Formats: sequence, C-alpha cells, structure tokens
Amino acid sequence: MKRTAAVAFLLCATLLFSFGCQKKSADTIRIGICGPMTGDQSKMGTDFRNGASLAIEEWNAKGGILGKKIETLIGDDQHDPKQAVSVANKMVNEGAVGVIGHFNSSCSIPASDIYNRAGIPMISPGSTNPQLTEKGYNNVFRVCGRDDQQGKVAADYVTGQLKLKKVAVLHDKTTYGQGLADEFKKALGSKTEVVYYGGIVQGDKDFKSVLTAIREKDPELIFFGGIYTEMGLLVRQAKELGIKAPFMSGDGSIDPKFIEIAGADAAEGTYLTFSPDPNNIPTAKDFIAKYRAKFGELGPYSMYAYDAANILLAAIKEANTTSGREISDKLHSMDFNGAVGKIKFDQKGDVTIAPYVVWITKNGKFVEIWKP
Repeated sequence: MKRTAAVAFLLCATLLFSFGCQKKSADTIRIGICGPMTGDQSKMGTDFRNGASLAIEEWNAKGGILGKKIETLIGDDQHDPKQAVSVANKMVNEGAVGVIGHFNSSCSIPASDIYNRAGIPMISPGSTNPQLTEKGYNNVFRVCGRDDQQGKVAADYVTGQLKLKKVAVLHDKTTYGQGLADEFKKALGSKTEVVYYGGIVQGDKDFKSVLTAIREKDPELIFFGGIYTEMGLLVRQAKELGIKAPFMSGDGSIDPKFIEIAGADAAEGTYLTFSPDPNNIPTAKDFIAKYRAKFGELGPYSMYAYDAANILLAAIKEANTTSGREISDKLHSMDFNGAVGKIKFDQKGDVTIAPYVVWITKNGKFVEIWKP
C-alpha cells in the first residue's frame, strides 16, 4: 500500500512538473542571444547582447508579441566552434523560437546546421564569411555584409586611393580571419603584389618573429584578417620593431579595445573597413540615445544586434505564429526599417546592400574617411 501511494505521489509530482514547464514555455516566447560572452572576445558578445536585449525590452514594454512576453536565453560559445554547437543544441532543447547570433563565422557556420535541422531562424549580427549563407539554408540570415564585399572595398582603397604596389597579408587561421584575408588578396588581383602571405595562431601573444620576416619584405602596408586582440598586439610589436608600414584590418578589429591594446601612438594611421559611422545615420539617432543611457558607449555590433532582434520579432508578429518555417518565409519577403536604415534580405539571407566604408585611427579614435 505504501509503495502504491509513493508511486502515485511521484506520478503526480512528475505531471505537475511537466505541466509547470509546459505552462512556462507557453506563457513566453524564447529568443536566444548567442556569442562570446566570456573570454578574450567577451567585449563583442556583451555589445551585441546589450543591443538585442534593448530591442526585446522595448517589445516587452509594449506588451510583448502574440500576447506573450519575450524571454531571452543567453548562450556563451566563447568563440569556440565546438562550444557553439553545444550552445545551438541548448537553444533548440530549451525551446528558442529564433536566435540572434552567433558572432564569429567559425561558430555561426556549424551552429547553423543545428538550427536548420530544427527549423529555427537565426540572424547573425556580425558573421561575415560568405560560407554562412552559401549553404542554401532558408532559415539563416545576417544583417551585416560579407567578406567578399568587405575585402573588395579594402583592396579598392589600397589600389585606387593609396596606389600601393607591395603589401603583406596576415590572418589568424580562423574562418573569419583567413576568409577576409583571402578575399582581400583575391580582390587585389595583379594591381598590387603580395610580398608576404601567412598566418598566426589566435591566442598567441608574441608575433615578433613573423613581423621580422615581414619587415624583410619591405611592404608598404600590412593587412590582417582577424580580431582586435591579435591586431592590437601586432600593431604594437610592429612599432617596437621599427616597422613603418601602416596596418589595415576589417570589422573584427574596429573596437576601442584595439587602440587600448596597441596604444594610441602605435595605432595611429591604421586603416579599417566597417559600416558607416552610426552618428551620421539619421535613423540611428534614437537607438544611440537609448543605448548610451542604459549601457554607455555602443560597440561596433550593438546596433546590428538591435536591428537583428527587431527584425526577428517583427517577422514573428507578421507571421502570427512561432513556426520557424513561416517566420523564415516572412524574413525573406519583408522590408524592414532598422536603426542602420532599410534592410531587405535576398534569397540567400544576405542584405541586399553592402555597408562597407574605410576608416582610420586618428588621435585615439576611429574616423570614417572613404566611401566607395
């Protein structure tokens, strides 16, 4: 008798627990925000987590979506592809309706396989490697541009504006870093000679041996495909070795942390490719004011994450369902007005207008200098 009562109690408890979980899931719409939230790239993860969270808070303040509040699920991939797959599986298992992320292309690409199998739309604020949207997945999008677009802008500036004849090309051996370096090299064509091409290991701290080898080639510019942490060390150590050639890099390096690591003096005159200055975009004015009031100075991808979250939620509202397939279809068909301006996705999930311009570091700040 006691055993029967115990079994009955456990059964009831299990049913109550299951009902409680289902009720919680039914009462909210869960949105994942995934990226490097800890570790040496946590600045980037925090920036776009803040941007996406701000958008979600605004929707919740207006009553949420489909009559439900929006709940965020934070996924920390530590810019590790294997961890990104684990995070993606966690998002699926915890019932995420859509995902804002990931940041690194090396994480977004394998994670996209998981989201595609589950039918969950993902919108990356910052993964620029072309492979992400070349797989033909209907549920994968990005609000930033692609490295074949970014590499071409950088190469056009080097050949057409600076008119350089010899450059060195470095990368960090990651999907993003090497991909951007290769696109830059390809876009140079025969106009400029690449006198050195090689890779470094992300996470290393001493690059003087490779910089010494580059110095012997006497390039007029050193291009680096990678993130601000290694970029800052490269620029600082190059100055210590007496290398006069300026550096150039992409969107992964245009962060105040780069100047902090390199030192303002060494960073002076570094060229970078990224989207236009948000302070000069009329549609970004309200976002910038709200973001600064809540979080302080915005990071490079804060606004892109804000737009990504708003776009995803607008598509859910328009679809009037949490069905991933129907949400993805709406993402492909709708036009969106974001903080960065008008956004529309093509059939691959890429934005129809590439945003890249060239910046330079000047007096410890980034200044936009050239638009193609």
